[in-house]
Amino acid sequence: MRMPTDAFRRHAHRRIRIALACALLSGARPVLADCFDSAAAYQGVSAPILRSIAWVESHGNPDAEHRNANGTVDIGELQVNSSHLSELAVYGIDARALRNPCVNIYVAAWQLKKQIVRYGNTWAAIGAYHSQTPRLRDAYARLIRATLTRWGLLAQNP
Repeated sequence: MRMPTDAFRRHAHRRIRIALACALLSGARPVLADCFDSAAAYQGVSAPILRSIAWVESHGNPDAEHRNANGTVDIGELQVNSSHLSELAVYGIDARALRNPCVNIYVAAWQLKKQIVRYGNTWAAIGAYHSQTPRLRDAYARLIRATLTRWGLLAQNP
């Protein structure tokens, strides 16, 4: 597996800071469909997969919050876990910012992209958005696949 270079990481970090700053500073609450499409395009991930993650995670509820047994909190429509807050703090993103629907979508797209860089453009990468544990990762990928199939975006398995 090819690891990203330091220059790649710096460039990616600069791009995410700019995109998230734009989302945070916009005075109007953007149309979420535009945020899904723009975040997906910006990170080079699939907008339908981001939408299906939102459906599986919260049924599309941008105000969703879930407290986990391990003390972490899943925040927003795509249930970004509070365990990422220390990494996100570098970009000026805290739990309050994650409650902004567009910021939540952009962060989720970034998290998904990180998994794609790690696993390739595979179901394992999609499942790893939820968990690195193979059993949980694979079960989650099946949920996303089933959602996309129900929506008519994937052919049913033979």
